[in-house]
Amino acid sequence: MSLPRRFPPVLWLLLAAAILRAQTFGNPVIEFDEQYYLLVGERMLDGALPYVDIWDRKPIGLFSLFAAFVWIGRLFGGDGLLASQIGGLIAVVATAELIRRMALRSGSDGLAALMGGLAYIIWLNLAQGEGTQASVLYTPLVAGAAFIVQRESPHLARDGALAMVLVGLAIQLKYTAGLEGLFLGLWLIVLGQRRGRSNTQVLSGAAAWALLALLPTLVALTIYWRLDALDAFLFANFHSQFLRVPDELSVMVEDLLGSAAIMLLPIMLLLASLRRQNLRKRLFEWQWLTVALVAILIVGAYSPHYFIPLFAPLFVVLAPAFERWRRLSAAMLALGAVAGQYLLYHYEESKGGRAEALAMVEAIGEAPYCLYVHDGFPALYRLSGSCLPTPFAFPGSLNMANEADALGVDSRREVERIFAARPDAVVTDLPAYNRGNRVTRSIVQRELAEHYELALRLQTGADRYRLVYRRRD
Repeated sequence: MSLPRRFPPVLWLLLAAAILRAQTFGNPVIEFDEQYYLLVGERMLDGALPYVDIWDRKPIGLFSLFAAFVWIGRLFGGDGLLASQIGGLIAVVATAELIRRMALRSGSDGLAALMGGLAYIIWLNLAQGEGTQASVLYTPLVAGAAFIVQRESPHLARDGALAMVLVGLAIQLKYTAGLEGLFLGLWLIVLGQRRGRSNTQVLSGAAAWALLALLPTLVALTIYWRLDALDAFLFANFHSQFLRVPDELSVMVEDLLGSAAIMLLPIMLLLASLRRQNLRKRLFEWQWLTVALVAILIVGAYSPHYFIPLFAPLFVVLAPAFERWRRLSAAMLALGAVAGQYLLYHYEESKGGRAEALAMVEAIGEAPYCLYVHDGFPALYRLSGSCLPTPFAFPGSLNMANEADALGVDSRREVERIFAARPDAVVTDLPAYNRGNRVTRSIVQRELAEHYELALRLQTGADRYRLVYRRRD
C-alpha cells in the first residue's frame, strides 16, 4: 500500500506527534526531571555553574541544551517552557522519521515503516516520555548514528566519523548512550575488517572514532578544569553514581513489571513474528535492540522512561510484523494512542498541572529569603522567581533515603543549614514518600511546627495534597 505523495510521511508524523502531545503543551509540571533541567538551564543563563551552584548528575550538555531553550524562550518573551516542549516535539518527530527510513531500508513497505514511526510517538506517552526526558532528546542522535551505520556506505571513514560525532553529543545528554555508541563503533570496525582493511587502518580508524565520541565530554572536563571545578564535575557526574544506594529488589521488580505491562503488546507482536523474520537480513537492527536492552538492565532502574531508548530499535524490528498483520497492528496503535491520552489526563489530574502550580506560586508569595521545596515541583523555583536555598534544589536529593550518602555533603546538616537561613516559604507533600529520608523529613516537620503556618493545602488526585507553608515572622 502506498501513501499519498503530496503529503510527505514526515508531515504525517509531525501531525500525529503534535496531536498526541497537545495535552502537555504549556504544562510546567509534567515530569520532575525535566522541570529540574529547565530550572538548571535558566540558572545557568543567570550565572550559576552546574555541580557547584546547582547540583545534579546529568551531563553538562543536557543542561546546556535547556539553557538554549530558555535563551530562545526569552527572545520571544517567554521562559523557555514552550521552547523546550517544541524542542522535544522536534526530537520525537526526528526519531520517528529515522525509524521509518531504517525500516524502509530493511525491506518493509511504506505503510509498515510509517507505522513504526507512529508506534514510537504513541508509546512515548505510555512511558513517561510525553515531555523532554533526557532519553527523548538523545534518542534521535543515537538513531541518527545507527541510520548512518546501517547503510554500510563505501565511505566508511567519513560515515564512521559522523556517526561518532552524533554519539558524542548523545553521551553529553545521557552517559548511558555510550553503550549503544560502543556497539556502533564495534560494528564499524567489523565492517572495516570485512572490506579488507589492514589492522593498522582499522585500529587507526577506531581510535579516531573513539576520540570523536569522547570529544564533547573531554571538552566539558577541560572547561571545568579551567574553572577550577573539576573535582565537583567528577564527583557529580561519576563518583556519586556509585554512592547512591540501589532500590530494593521489591521496588525494582514492581517497576519492571509496570514497564513490562507497557511493552506487552509490542513484545507479543514481536514474538509472534519471530519465525517469519529474516534475522540475517536484519542482524544489525536485532543486535542494536539487544544492546539497548542490556544498557537498561545495567543501569538497574526500571521505571518506564528508562525503557525509551529501547523503542527506536524495537519499532524498526517490528516493521515486518506491521506489514504482515496490518489490521492487528493498526488496532494496537489505536489502543496505545487512546491509552496514552488517558494517561496524560490521569497524570495531570493526580499530580497537578499548570493551574495547580500557579495556585501554589500565589500562596508562596514574596520570598526574598528563598523558597525551599522539600517535596514537590522543582518548577516552583522557576515559576516563583525564587532564589535557591541550596545547590541540591532537586527535591529528591535531600528527601530520598537512597541519596543520603551520595551528595558529598551531610544531608541532615544541609537541611538544617537551609532552615537556619529562614526560608520564607516551604513546600512539601502528603502523604510522605515511602522511600523518603526520615532524618531530613523529621527536621522539616519540626521546623514547620515551630516557625511556619499552612498557607495552602491543595488536593491533586484522590489522596495527594500539595502543601505550602509561610514563615510566621
